[in-house]
Amino acid sequence: MALLRLRCYHHPMAAVLSKIILPIAIAAVAVVLLLGLINMMRGGSPNLSQRLMRLRVLLQFIAIIIIMLTVWAMGH
Repeated sequence: MALLRLRCYHHPMAAVLSKIILPIAIAAVAVVLLLGLINMMRGGSPNLSQRLMRLRVLLQFIAIIIIMLTVWAMGH
């Protein structure tokens, strides 16, 4: 199992993606989701809530792409 772990992070791109870029992408999705929920709970602008939720969907798509790139990089 330890050999598999070492192999996975041997590629520098996999390490950067999994330890830096992916957590940033996931945090961005969480922040936008929370901002949208807070705006809706406070009775804020429906237009702002709609824009935030659309941004969340876009960020989720980007996060999925980064996850797929990370999995691919770990396999090489």
